[in-house]
Amino acid sequence: MNANDRSIIALVTTGHGLVHTYELSIPIFMTVWLAELGIAEATLGAVVGAGYFLFGAGALPSGILVDRFGSRRLIAGGLAGMGAAFVLLGLLPGLWGLGAALLAWGAAASVYHPAGLALISTGVRQRGRALAYHGIAGNVGIAGGPLVTALLLLAFDWATVAVLLGLPALVAAAAAWRASVDESAAVGAHGATGDGTSAAPAESARRTALWRQTRQLFASGFAGVFVLVALSGLYYRGMLTFLPDLLTPLVAVDLPIDVSAGRYVYAGLLTVGIAGQYVGGRLSDRAGTEWILAGALGLLAAVAAVFLPVAGWGTGALLIASAGLGFLLFLVQPLYQATVAEYTPPDTRGLSYGYTYLAVFGIGAAGAALSGGLLQITGPSLLFGVLAGIALLGAGLSAGLAVRRGQGAGPEEGEDRSP
Repeated sequence: MNANDRSIIALVTTGHGLVHTYELSIPIFMTVWLAELGIAEATLGAVVGAGYFLFGAGALPSGILVDRFGSRRLIAGGLAGMGAAFVLLGLLPGLWGLGAALLAWGAAASVYHPAGLALISTGVRQRGRALAYHGIAGNVGIAGGPLVTALLLLAFDWATVAVLLGLPALVAAAAAWRASVDESAAVGAHGATGDGTSAAPAESARRTALWRQTRQLFASGFAGVFVLVALSGLYYRGMLTFLPDLLTPLVAVDLPIDVSAGRYVYAGLLTVGIAGQYVGGRLSDRAGTEWILAGALGLLAAVAAVFLPVAGWGTGALLIASAGLGFLLFLVQPLYQATVAEYTPPDTRGLSYGYTYLAVFGIGAAGAALSGGLLQITGPSLLFGVLAGIALLGAGLSAGLAVRRGQGAGPEEGEDRSP
């Protein structure tokens, strides 16, 4: 691994870890906002969901910007925006301040995944090792970010914690802006072709190609996969957004501790998710990912259906149910990513993952508003029942894709093969 590879890996691992630190620390803050600011669940769910929506919806245009301005600049700008947004989160007053800061965070965070993955693919010669480190950094942010947030809240008020969390991203943004990396060092090393010139198409030709590729994707089996990953995103966001607040009274059934109890169970649940991601990655190497994904989603439906009754048996049962939820919740991610690859042609693979992030994080953001509304109107029982139904729909759709494939309607059926 040369110096350029190491510099890029340092840049993308820092960015990936920070993105998920912020993403999954927000539910920790929500436990405080609900208790101290008197915001209703439905209102808070809608506000948080709007920020999460931009996190997903911005991925597609961000991918286009990466091609135009380069990855390093976009990563630096995204880090600066995320850090500034969390500083503003601690400084701006009231619900409108929260909403503005979370919208700014979502827009800035949406830049990272297209830019970071593009930089690895074009700049790092040892791509496999870079992707492994990149995934590990994301897992550190997923598990460590909420835990650090919960621990800081023991010593500081939430506004101060938000400002403190924003500072590392501002420092990282400055380092990214000053970094010197060759973003095209690996072009040609992984089978890419080209003459080294920019050869960028005219704007109208670019838009025409984007529209043609989009029609090609959605005329194929990818349309079903798109709906499938959107359902997965709804379950993911609907389950996690209010989970720390929901867990605290369940833990306190026979272990009377303070309001932070649910935060630590939530952080532990996300830590178990690291093992789920690893197992899901190994399973995604096997043929027939649709059936495996259908089974995993079916298990997620079962977990949602029995979570509250099992939690009523005591803290030990709750911890086991939470561990199972965390494992399965992250198990499905590499499985649907592999399924996307199977249902898309190589020349539209980048665009297909742009739409995948749009579905998972953009459409999936509606899960935050859904969970807030259901909690305010009826309470957690209906919420978990609806989430079980969403997972069952996803399992049925994945099984349907598997059946169609087994009947000879392959992944590329309906694909536009015209020149």
